[in-house]
Amino acid sequence: MDPRLTYATALRVTGQLRNDPRTIALLLVVPVFLVAIVKWVYLDQDRIFQRVGVPLLGIFPLTSMFLVTSITMLRERTTGTLERLLTTPLAKMDLLLGYALAFGSIAVVQAGIVSLVAFGLLGLETEGPAIAVIGLAVLNAVLGMAMGLLVSAFARSEFQAVQFMPALLLPQFLLCGLLAPRESMAGPLEALSNVLPMTYAYDALSRVARGEDFAGRVAVDTGVLLGASLVALALGAATLRRRTP
Repeated sequence: MDPRLTYATALRVTGQLRNDPRTIALLLVVPVFLVAIVKWVYLDQDRIFQRVGVPLLGIFPLTSMFLVTSITMLRERTTGTLERLLTTPLAKMDLLLGYALAFGSIAVVQAGIVSLVAFGLLGLETEGPAIAVIGLAVLNAVLGMAMGLLVSAFARSEFQAVQFMPALLLPQFLLCGLLAPRESMAGPLEALSNVLPMTYAYDALSRVARGEDFAGRVAVDTGVLLGASLVALALGAATLRRRTP
């Protein structure tokens, strides 16, 4: 790997995103709007908003980053840009880490804006440190980015890339514990939830919201999220051998 090539890739991707206002709006405005909707839905039930609000600060960025990254990488594949890049000295990991650096930087901004609005304007409260919530929100966005890079290898069009979102993310949302405690689910569903990354995203954020520190279970959840991101990036690198039509 060459850090200069990784940085150059990150600059190229960041420049492309900066020139796409709709994508910027999807990444920076939509998550804020969704958290605001949740606040208004539970306007007279503040206790529920306090329970679900903090986990959603991670889940919404994960979802939007997954969608944008999968479509962006798919364009690289289907337009031939990816094949041309891989004929240069640019290594596969330079390419993926460049994407990770670019989208990771956006994830920091995204998480910061969403958290600022939620804690500053919408009245969201947490017993744990807000900086820990922001850090976990960034990690969730990075996980969404890594999964988006991976699934882009299995789509042939932007429509197919969008289809992966309900197929892969919606079941995780339903089973992560946000809608109902996982221990109250049917046995097979609870077992399935144990291997889904969003379960650990929800668990880490909800525990920090309750004031738990990063020792014990929160550390385990964070480690699982980091591991899932690295695995997705490694598998994504393996798919770069595939030629696009």
